[in-house]
Order: sequence, then C-alpha cells, then structure tokens
Amino acid sequence: MSQASDPAGRAAGLPCWSGPVAPEPLSGGITNINFVVADGGERFFVRIGEDIPIHGILRVNELAAARAAEAAGVSPAVVHAEPGAIVMRFVEGRTYGPEDVRDPANLERIVGLIRRCHHDMPRYLRGPVLMFWVFHVIRDYAGTLRDGNSRSLPLLPDLLERAERLETAVGPIEVVFGHNDLLAANFIDDGDRLWLVDWDYAGFNSPLFDLANVASNNELSPELASRLLEAYYGTPPDKTLRRRYEAMACASLLRETMWSMVSEIHSTLDFDYVAYSDENLARFERSYTAFDGAT
Repeated sequence: MSQASDPAGRAAGLPCWSGPVAPEPLSGGITNINFVVADGGERFFVRIGEDIPIHGILRVNELAAARAAEAAGVSPAVVHAEPGAIVMRFVEGRTYGPEDVRDPANLERIVGLIRRCHHDMPRYLRGPVLMFWVFHVIRDYAGTLRDGNSRSLPLLPDLLERAERLETAVGPIEVVFGHNDLLAANFIDDGDRLWLVDWDYAGFNSPLFDLANVASNNELSPELASRLLEAYYGTPPDKTLRRRYEAMACASLLRETMWSMVSEIHSTLDFDYVAYSDENLARFERSYTAFDGAT
C-alpha cells in the first residue's frame, strides 16, 4: 500500500520518532488528515497532506507560516517537516467551540492573538509566502466550479456580481499577515494561554478579513462584532469602518460557501459538503441582504 493511500502508515514511518509509534486519527478536520502520536513521553500533532492547488494550499507556505508562528509565540513548535508531512508539539488543552469565541470574557485574548499574528509573525517569515485575497479566491473557485460542472453553476453569475460590489465596498486596505481560517477549533486554551493553529491558508491580507472571518465563522452578534473591532483598533468603529467590515464579513461567508462547493466535487474526505454548502449559502444570503439593505 502506498503512503498516499495509507496516511497512518506514512505518519508512523516518519524518521523523527524514537521508536515504533501508533498514530491515532484526530477527528474534526474537513481539509486534511491529522493524527496524534505519542513518542518518548510526549504527544505530537501530525498532518499528512500534499499541496491542494484548488484551495490555494501550498505546504511550503504552511510550513513557513507555522515556523513564524512558533517564533512569534503564537503556535506550538514544529519538530519535523518533509514533503507531505508536518509534525508539531501537541497542545494539551481545550479546543474552542463557537460558544467560547462568543464569550465576551475571551474576546481580549482572541484579539491579542490575532494582532500578534498580524504584526509579529512577519518579523520571522522566511522565503516566498502567499497573499490571500478573498475576492481572488472567490473568482478562482468560480473557475474551478465551471471546470468541474458543479451543481452550483447557475448561481455563479449572481454570486460573482455581488462579490464585485463587496470588493468595491471594502476599498483600499492595510496589509498584514493573516491566518485566514479562524474557525473556533483553531483556538486552543491550555489553561494559561491561548494558541492559534492550522496555517493552511495563511498569507498577507487585510486585517478586516481575519476580524470578519472570526465573527462570521462563529456567528458573533452585531454588538460583539463592534466590541471585536473596538478591541482591535482601540476605538469604536465609525460608519465607514463598520461598512467595510460588513462587506468583508459577507465575502468571508461567500468564500466558505464556495470552498465547500469546490470540496463537493474534489474532496475524498467523509463529510457532507452539500449540506455545508447550503448552510453557508443561506448565511451569506442573510448577511448580504442586511448589507445591501443598509446601503
């Protein structure tokens, strides 16, 4: 059996282990195949996966971001990397759920971690890294859906037209280094501090995308979203900033929708992408209706 068809065997065979190991599958991922490995009295996180060009995932970029995150104190240490595999120290802690992100008591910690990602990590980045511009991603996904004769083809002209309106509304941007996939499960609380993991989509971006992404992925209320913006920028958001943020929040939901539409026709993981696409499309429609109504 090849390593590609036997990811557990690939994980077990990595040269970093002190002896035989038994990788345990880590559930919950909808992009990658992950394991926990116990070795030498420690536990390690192992990701097995090649580049995924249709999602803009290049493992050399992920590794550069993970090493910069380690150096900035944002993410745990990388202990081994080779083409198709990365090994990191396992964080013993509680993985956040959306309710934890919505807890106002956690907001300052989350914002502090996002700010360190944005402004500290670039000091440690080495080599070529990507830019993640959500509107390019949306347009590229549309091309992938056309190439794959997706069930969602009839929706594309309208979605792309609305994406252009959102891009115009966002306007000129500040450029920082973004995580770009702020699902609740990428925050881990070890009891003393908060960690940020999973750098598949990392790249230079507007800070508004990460802020909108964490808010839209975790369904923050408008009041909590305002507190998020105020905590990040140090002042209550004015009408212009709020409008730009709301445009980016719509774009974040549209990107998640189209990510899932593409995964419907390309992913081999056991996950109901059709239901996930439909759920996120409904959320995008509600968000865009509110945005359009406030014009």
